[in-house]
Amino acid sequence: MTTAYADKARILRSLHTPSAPLRLANAWDVASARVIEAAGAPAIATTSAGVAWSLGSPDGDALARDRALDLVARIAAAVTVPVTADIEGGYGTDDAGVADTVAGVIEAGAVGVNIEDGTRPPAEFAKRLAAARRTADRAGADLFLNARTDTFLRGLGDPDTRLKDTLDRAHRYVDAGADGIFVPGVTDPATVAALAAAIPVPLNIMAGPGAPDVAVLGSLGVARVSLGSGVAQSAYAAARRAADELFGSGGYSTLADAIDFRELDTLLSSPC
Repeated sequence: MTTAYADKARILRSLHTPSAPLRLANAWDVASARVIEAAGAPAIATTSAGVAWSLGSPDGDALARDRALDLVARIAAAVTVPVTADIEGGYGTDDAGVADTVAGVIEAGAVGVNIEDGTRPPAEFAKRLAAARRTADRAGADLFLNARTDTFLRGLGDPDTRLKDTLDRAHRYVDAGADGIFVPGVTDPATVAALAAAIPVPLNIMAGPGAPDVAVLGSLGVARVSLGSGVAQSAYAAARRAADELFGSGGYSTLADAIDFRELDTLLSSPC
């Protein structure tokens, strides 16, 4: 593994701290990654949903692995900060497929991955995590393996035991090699604090309108705050507003807040 890769891996790992949580405004293409980096991002995370949409696929393991990896490689080559790639459930039907994906992510230059359990049984997902960890270790890559559990996001199981079930999954996933645990779908301060207190690795929360701000989440023990597909959704909403206005009143006022053409063009023409 190259020194540059090792340095970025070390930096990404060091950024996970509740005292100053890692803030991730997730990108979905090279232009969004460059814009986010220019805004001061210390790392770039991709959004699998945004990536899939930009390439003409729905979210949910529908995107072909090679297309996802090509996009990760393009982003990693375009920015100077560490990149962590959202790989959905691993873009594979079994442990071997997940291992192939992780090997491709490392080759693409990303120093972290986010992988989700979805509706998979926890034991099955733990095997996927273990395969990812073994693959990274064999490659000599200090890959930050962020394990996402969808218990709250999808409303899985009994609401009365959801916190306990989430913690059970989190501990199983840490034992399988996860470096961090991502619990989207929950921003209630008491629940977030309970998760942070009981999970022995950095906790990642997905935030949006109505969620506590980053400083408050950090005070609750959160080490990483992601916007998920929210930025991509907002960008597509801007496109729809512009289209609605053009095809409705015939106006153009929604374009007033656009990024300056030369600024964006310069970001993409200057070396990273």
